[in-house]
Amino acid sequence: MRIPIARTVAELRAAVAAWRQNGLKVAVVPTMGALHEGHLSLVRAALEKVDRVIVTLFVNPKQFNSAADLAAYPRTEHEDAAKLAPLGAHILYVPDAADMYPEGFATTVSVNGVTEGLCGAYRPGHFDGVATVVAKLFLQTGADVAFFGEKDFQQLHVVRRLARDLDIPIEIVACPTVREEDGLAMSSRNARLSPSQRQAAPKLAAILFEAAARIAGGASVDATLDEARSAIAAAGYVRIEYLELRAEEDLAPMHMFDRPGRLLVAAWLGDTRLIDNVAMPARQGAITRAAA
Repeated sequence: MRIPIARTVAELRAAVAAWRQNGLKVAVVPTMGALHEGHLSLVRAALEKVDRVIVTLFVNPKQFNSAADLAAYPRTEHEDAAKLAPLGAHILYVPDAADMYPEGFATTVSVNGVTEGLCGAYRPGHFDGVATVVAKLFLQTGADVAFFGEKDFQQLHVVRRLARDLDIPIEIVACPTVREEDGLAMSSRNARLSPSQRQAAPKLAAILFEAAARIAGGASVDATLDEARSAIAAAGYVRIEYLELRAEEDLAPMHMFDRPGRLLVAAWLGDTRLIDNVAMPARQGAITRAAA
């Protein structure tokens, strides 16, 4: 079994038009490839909700801050297609960069507010690249629904805002972070970790969940986060970009746990940047360790 591959907008739109003639509902799962179980869980969720599922594979140069990071990002189209085929996804859309951004391309989608701080502070221009390519993918696929993981929580807010502000008629569905058995959030970047770093990596999630539980139990937000930062450093992480409590609804900074929030972290283990987050409903006892 093979998944059909579309490489041009014309091919993709022809397939979608045929589906539309039969009254079928369409979903898109945007990815940059190097698929893991987290991506596949999004595809399964999409297949349960709609009639046809498009998975996109495009390593977007506009969202990388480093040419070296872009060059190092894995390109695994054949392996990705093999993983998708047994799931029953209907099309893998693999556009070329020269087609996505042809000569003379001059448009950037920029989202303010929710891009401030967190990853936005450390990756200048990143979310402009994300918003631009996601807007293009929404328009190219014409999908009714799009599926995104909660691990990239700030990105999820960016995508929701751009769809709302640009009146793109698409429903955004958020799916829970998928974790390894030891708690590490699944990421294509995990493959870069050395064996010793891979052993240390899950401590980030453990510290995050512990801090969330303490705050939910009434501990001081700022004091708890200070202690958590020390614990992350002691676990072998060489640099902490941020560890913050933000409001679930709009990512506003929180120094008191008085409404639903997210505890978010980004830290470097060696040369690998890892991010994670934990949902914090506004009630004690609601923080549980996420399962894979």
